[in-house]
Amino acid sequence: MFRKFLLLQLAIVLSLPSFSQQQDSVQINQKLSFTKSQLYVPGILMVSGLFTTVFFKDQIKFKIRDERNKQIPDFHTKLDNYLEYASLPIAYGLDAFGVKSKNDFPNRTAILIKGELFMYASVTILKGISHETRPDGSDRYSFPSGHAAQAFATATFLSEEYKDRLPWMPYAAYTIAGTTGLLRIANNRHYLGDVLFGAGFGFLSMKMAYWTHQYKWGKNRRKSTPVY
Repeated sequence: MFRKFLLLQLAIVLSLPSFSQQQDSVQINQKLSFTKSQLYVPGILMVSGLFTTVFFKDQIKFKIRDERNKQIPDFHTKLDNYLEYASLPIAYGLDAFGVKSKNDFPNRTAILIKGELFMYASVTILKGISHETRPDGSDRYSFPSGHAAQAFATATFLSEEYKDRLPWMPYAAYTIAGTTGLLRIANNRHYLGDVLFGAGFGFLSMKMAYWTHQYKWGKNRRKSTPVY
């Protein structure tokens, strides 16, 4: 099922740009500058996740879990285990098919690794500190959602690399990430707050990787490339 989904995503990604063949001047290895406004989205998501988890347990946290258990008690899918990584093959697959990313291979890979390491280490520590029981009672590593953090980190990576050439890419990337988060709730593996905080943290982790990257490979290169 996942293979069919991934092939569909790649088909959409590869077919839509083909309607436009014009040339434009695209800056390669352009540093992403930090601005306070870029903190709004992850900040709102993370604060909402904390408030939902700590202060609105009966009104939101447990109510959504109870509704899930009432409406879809037997629902289960493994699709979320694949969707959390779906943005990565799309990001590198597009480049392989000639739709160039904003950063060259060494720089974007270094950014990805930094973002992933920071996200994974931080989420692991937070899970150990919070010791939050999952809604299905399977363990005490519910908060924050690692799947949501991973999905939104890679969605941010895909969005940053292609949003200048493909303005619709952020919508596609974050739809995949959002679906991952919803499936974690539907699978009874996470509360809403876990997913909201994880989403914001994944987003922020990858943004930080971009803000701090020094572009030691291919520094200050500029060239004109086609939009496919």
